[in-house]
Amino acid sequence: MAATCIVGWGHTRFGRRDDLDLEGLIVEATRAAIADSGIDPADIDAIYLGHFNGGLIRDSFVSSLIMQADDRLRFKPATRLENASASGAAAIFQGLHAIAAGKARIVLVVGAEKMTSVSGKQVTDVLASASYVKDEAARGMTFPGLFAAMAETYFKRFGDHHLATLARIAAKNHANGVRNPIAHIRRDLGFDFCNTVGPDNPLVASPLRKTDCSTVADGAAALILADGETARTLAKKVAFRAYSQVNDFLPIAKRDPIAFDGPRLAWAQALAAAGLVVSDLSLAEVHDCFTMAELLTYEAMGLAETGRGSVIIDEGISALTGRLPINPSGGLKAKGHPIGATGVSMHVMAAMQLVGEAGDFQVPDARLAGVFNMGGSAVANYVSILEAC
Repeated sequence: MAATCIVGWGHTRFGRRDDLDLEGLIVEATRAAIADSGIDPADIDAIYLGHFNGGLIRDSFVSSLIMQADDRLRFKPATRLENASASGAAAIFQGLHAIAAGKARIVLVVGAEKMTSVSGKQVTDVLASASYVKDEAARGMTFPGLFAAMAETYFKRFGDHHLATLARIAAKNHANGVRNPIAHIRRDLGFDFCNTVGPDNPLVASPLRKTDCSTVADGAAALILADGETARTLAKKVAFRAYSQVNDFLPIAKRDPIAFDGPRLAWAQALAAAGLVVSDLSLAEVHDCFTMAELLTYEAMGLAETGRGSVIIDEGISALTGRLPINPSGGLKAKGHPIGATGVSMHVMAAMQLVGEAGDFQVPDARLAGVFNMGGSAVANYVSILEAC
């Protein structure tokens, strides 16, 4: 077993967590991951934290907060990684690189965010700072606005019937979220509710409704990485068969926003390195910050031809019982999207599937999982292919 493996994990409940500050969230997830792995904290060689912040909380120097989980972590090198909503995957990939370079055998990775300490408007403004600020944010564009513009472009190019497709994606992910005990929203809203604009489902940025947008949430997730030799000695292990990072231009004006070129290349590189095609996967956890992002991801990962992503949801292919379940955890839409925690959470959810620990949202006989974590409007793109050992 040469590949680096995930050998343990921990996860807080996502949502509005008035009971825990950022430190409390980090400590809870870290302690759970260490206990799950059976690793002695003294044997951890490096620590990486995925965290966006951007003004969501006052604390800006937070990497050593992880040491609050166990005194034996003192003096370990700890580094914070930030790459917008892909900060969690950035932290994982840094751990993978450290192990591949022979600089570490065992790495602790944590992703965490506290988003509910400020107003909704402040959250929107902070997140807008992850766009091309001197153009997009300067013109008052928010991320709901950016993805609404993508939806309008897509509908003009391929047909406005796809608005119902977005509602089907939302309804699927909410139905999946009911089964996930750590999900922020555990309610099956149904297609009709998601497809209707009303007082409880208003337009956020036309044509996107509230149900087309992921939630503002607090939460943390953690995992332990180990080299192949170390992983052999441990009870639980999920291998990275391949992984790829692709960054694109920050300004949307320099690219076709609905081509999703960065995600498309990241998926192609990871699948090629793994020696697989997309149909070999048992499931995928993908970055549905907006339902439009999941629709475009169907096409970017090769499940559907350009403009034909609706087939994947309309024919039930991406359903929990479908040929390739997408976001069986409920995704960012229902599970929640605490920015820095998201990429780590997605890897934890996929790893749980591959060792048969996903409970009520378990995909039968899961052997291979794809994970796609995205920062910004398809700017920082991370794809992992995980394999049961």
